[in-house]
Amino acid sequence: MNEAVSQKVLKSLNRVQGQVRGIAKMVEEDRYCIDVVTQIEAARAALARIESDLLREHLGHCVHRAMNSKNASEQEKVIEELVGVFRR
Repeated sequence: MNEAVSQKVLKSLNRVQGQVRGIAKMVEEDRYCIDVVTQIEAARAALARIESDLLREHLGHCVHRAMNSKNASEQEKVIEELVGVFRR
């Protein structure tokens, strides 16, 4: 993975980790359920953005390299990996 992308992902994951700790504290403090759910949704959206960034990085490098290679088994492997991701 590109170093810049790696650093961005780690920074974002650390931010989400802080969000989750904050959500746990909200639950401990018996905060209003809708406020907790709102924060959970914010954390989920942040994870979705991280996932998108990682997928973009993967497509731009690993998939691109495999598709430009002459190795049919490598191409098939990458295709199956992507299909598996989108089936979830």
